[in-house]
Amino acid sequence: MSRWFRRNSDGAAIVLWAAGVLLLWEASAWFVANVAELINPASKLPYLHLVIGSMIKHFPTLLEQGMITFGNSITGFALGSAVGFLLAILMSLSRTVENTLSPYMVASQMIPIIGLAPIIYGIIHDAALSRILMASYVTFFPVTINMLRGLHSIKPEQLELMRSYAASTWTLYTKLKLKAALPGLLAGLKLSAPLAITASIIVELMGAPDGIGVLMISSLYYGTSQVYMFWSTVLVSMGIGLSLFLLIGLLERGITPWQPEFLSKGRDGG
Repeated sequence: MSRWFRRNSDGAAIVLWAAGVLLLWEASAWFVANVAELINPASKLPYLHLVIGSMIKHFPTLLEQGMITFGNSITGFALGSAVGFLLAILMSLSRTVENTLSPYMVASQMIPIIGLAPIIYGIIHDAALSRILMASYVTFFPVTINMLRGLHSIKPEQLELMRSYAASTWTLYTKLKLKAALPGLLAGLKLSAPLAITASIIVELMGAPDGIGVLMISSLYYGTSQVYMFWSTVLVSMGIGLSLFLLIGLLERGITPWQPEFLSKGRDGG
């Protein structure tokens, strides 16, 4: 029994966590409706089972608009990841290039998404392209920084061994550095995946014609009559970001099985 629990500890933890969230939400909704309402009549928190009922009722619409948001986000995410990957390699090849580009990269992240999104959308006047660019914008920096750290994690003795065999730069990267940088690259992807979804939704809030963000802002416009629809869009956006995060987590487990956390889980499962 204990061995079964160890093998299924991740699944059990997820189930317990989900059950805890459901109970906490329902209890909070009851408190707001029956206690906080007496103090502040504007207090509103719908019961989760009613929100889920609204999601089921409007499932085709939520699915259609969610796929639009996800499609633009994943395109921008892929583009930003490619840019981050190339920047990390370029910066690892030359300390001068790294020192030159680093301040500009950091400065670019000082611009709030909520401020940059309307500027990009106002210039381009293309909702899909704006979402792709914003998703790329929030993706490239975490990918670059984490992968660059991985490329710099090579031990001196490893470099000396490769140089003793007269390894070329291409061989050095393909046989040693890129493999060492994979955990950092995947960590950067996991960090930026939810951000890419958020960036796309922010563009949609600025006046895009479609997407889950459009449903979100329109349901807010109609106030309490669409409160369940609003919370449905919030849960759908969370689900999209979480799905992408978990997908990258599965990819990480398959590509980098040598990482200590995966090895320890394998031994526990045995």
